[in-house]
Amino acid sequence: MVQKVSHCLACQLPVLSIHVAEMTEEEMYATYKGVYLPKVVHSSESLKYYEEFSFRPDDILIVTYPKSGTTWMQEIVPLIMSQGDPELVDTVPNWDRVPWLEETRACNLNLDQRPSPRVFITHFQYNMMSTGFFKVKPRVIYVMRNPRDVFTSYFHFSGMASYLVTPGTQTEFLHKFLDGKAIFGSWFDHVKGWMSAAEQQHIMYISYEEMILDLEASVTRIAQFLDTPLDSEMKRKIAERCVFKNMKKNKMSNYSLVPSEFMDPNVSEFLRKGIAGDWKNHLTVAEADYFDEFYRKKMQDVKYTFVWD
Repeated sequence: MVQKVSHCLACQLPVLSIHVAEMTEEEMYATYKGVYLPKVVHSSESLKYYEEFSFRPDDILIVTYPKSGTTWMQEIVPLIMSQGDPELVDTVPNWDRVPWLEETRACNLNLDQRPSPRVFITHFQYNMMSTGFFKVKPRVIYVMRNPRDVFTSYFHFSGMASYLVTPGTQTEFLHKFLDGKAIFGSWFDHVKGWMSAAEQQHIMYISYEEMILDLEASVTRIAQFLDTPLDSEMKRKIAERCVFKNMKKNKMSNYSLVPSEFMDPNVSEFLRKGIAGDWKNHLTVAEADYFDEFYRKKMQDVKYTFVWD
């Protein structure tokens, strides 16, 4: 049964002019555990709610750095858990369907009353997780993506979202991104922290690129991790439903319900291309070389072979 909740995200948001250029990170962002968070959707009350949140052992927590497949997983996991029943993904916006625990919206969703297994999402780094998380150890699906593509998507997103600081030029934003001066901090800290998490037996790691290469196989892996048996036909149907071009049509997932004062689709679509390697169409040779050298230095101690390496 679909839980009946108010889906009016817009009513909670102030009307913002698209990118008030003179506003700085200090003005638009809160700092929580050393990381920037947009003030518009994070408050002291919501962070307190997150810190005190009571996890259950069978909760499912999707963890991503922004622009790494968040919306995709908010579509895939509910369809797996419902055995392919599309009612939830067709009628409930993704921010209520699989809510961010740290955002103001979570405080109003009566999450403690949701039946198990509950599905949530967070952009938080491993060292930002709550005491309750470490005590209960819920299941985690950690999604990662080539940071060059993350940067490219993030740059476009920063240009269309009024609650983010104006990105400046691509080169200027590249330095901010690499130095961890974007919201939710450093991609490198995020990935390295979660890759070295102590609760490995409770964590499934998957990449955006793996899902692009074989979405049906990825659905199979996720379903197995969640102990949710699916027959071959159901796996095929869920994968077909979640192909990027099909998911992009779902108004409950494509952010078309969000007012343009908050996210302006005329600047950039929220769900843009859904491909791997788009960075090659945007980064200059000098930017790509700088990125590669920075990446090598930061990731030299990581004993893991990424799909994009």
